Formats: sequence, structure tokens, C-alpha cells
Amino acid sequence: MPHQHPESTLAVMDPLALVAFLATGALAGLLAGLLGIGGGAIIVPALIGIFGYLHLDGLWAPHQAVATSLATIIATGSVSAYSHHRRGAVDWPIVRLLGTALLIGAGLGALAGGEITPIWLQRIFALFLFYSGARMLLKSAQQAPQQPLPPRRRLLGAGIGFGALSALLGVGGGILVVPFLARHGIALRRAVGTASACGVPIAAAGSLGFVLSGWGRAGLPPHSLGFVYWPAALAIIATSMPLAHLGARLAHRLPTATLKRVFALLLLVVGIGLLRG
Repeated sequence: MPHQHPESTLAVMDPLALVAFLATGALAGLLAGLLGIGGGAIIVPALIGIFGYLHLDGLWAPHQAVATSLATIIATGSVSAYSHHRRGAVDWPIVRLLGTALLIGAGLGALAGGEITPIWLQRIFALFLFYSGARMLLKSAQQAPQQPLPPRRRLLGAGIGFGALSALLGVGGGILVVPFLARHGIALRRAVGTASACGVPIAAAGSLGFVLSGWGRAGLPPHSLGFVYWPAALAIIATSMPLAHLGARLAHRLPTATLKRVFALLLLVVGIGLLRG
């Protein structure tokens, strides 16, 4: 039976906890719609910080942040994928081809993540933030030479790799899948829509993997299912979905190129903070 901290029980009922989780979802949703970035880049470091502030930061805070982020992506990714589908922007044959590989990779990545020490999982995520921030700052305006999609075997191998890394980091996979598809001749709008659909099996298998790998671990707070912390997940979903729609509308009115550079710098700063622990 997992050990339950008294402070954790109080924190779940504390209005400050609810406000913090709702604000995290609102910011993640807004920036996802505005800048086209995955919510995991916001949710995971925010939850690590919030868990510490609310005394929910047991041994497994990085694991719970990643697992909880994946649980939110099941809902938000499904809504996003449906929205793109209605606009004809999802390449379903590619989704069907990659789906099984993504499921296998995400399950393996989450199970492996459960065996990584918390500090190293946090460091791996910090490196991901550095990569994301640097890519947003340095991305060339020129289009890279396009290549045809690789053979089926290589495509399935890529899907397993994308699923494993995305689940390990608590992200939907868009930052990996979108450039891959765009590099292989898929129009950017269609690549984004297809990646959003690919994110759902990643999040589902990744969440299940973290539930199983965290089952019965000592030191988890109450209301956890494995590593998934449901009070945070439900609050984040409640605000991230409507704010994502607002962000998408604002994207046509605000200087998103400038905002992306500012956000990229923020990712680098947060990455440094996570590396320092």
C-alpha cells in the first residue's frame, strides 16, 4: 500500500492546488493553440514546480508529472485530432500504419521510464526542453529537401522510436512527428493534423505504461493511479481544451514569430532550472 502523506491529502483539497492546476492547463492550452507547441513542454515542468510548492514532491515527482501530462493528452489530443479531421488535414493511412508501432513504443517507453531514477528522468526532460528551445530559435526559414516516405519497415521502426521517446517525456509526439512528415513530402498543415492523431495512441499507451510501472510504489500521494495524479489531470483538461481554441484564434492576430522566440528562451531557462534540480 503506497504511503500517504498528510500534507498531500490537505493539498488536494486546498483551493490553491486547484487554481495552480487550472492555470497550468490554461497556459498549456493557450500556447498550444497560439504557437503550435505540445502541451507537455508546459505541463511537465509546471507540475514538478507545483508538486514541490504543495508538498506533493515525493520521490516520484518527475514521473508523476510526465504520466499526468500524458493522461491530459488523451483528451486534448482527441479533440485536436477531430478538429483537424473535420478540415481534412489528417492522413489516416499514415496514422493507421504508424498506430501499432506508436502504441508499442509508447508502452515500452513508459515502462522503461518507471525504472529510471527521478533525477535522471528530470534531466532527460531538461535536455528535451533545450532541444525544443534551440530548434525554435534556430529553425531555418528555408524548406529542407523533401524525400519520399521510407519503406514500411523503417517507418514502423521510426514509429516505435517516436512513441518511446514521446511517452518517456510526457509529450504527444508532435515535435518529433511533424518535422519527420514534413521532411518526407507531407504538407505542413497536414503533417500537424496527422501528428495530432498520432499523439492519442502515444498518450493512451504511455499513460497505461506509467500506471502499471507506478502501481503500488511507496511514496505516491493519495488519488494517484500508478504514477498518474488524477486531480491535476482533470483540472488541466478542464481549462486546456477551451483555451486551445482561443489560442488558435489569437494566432491570426498576434505576432506569433516573436512570441515563439520569447517562448524558446523560456524553455531554455526552464531547462537550466531542471538540470540544477
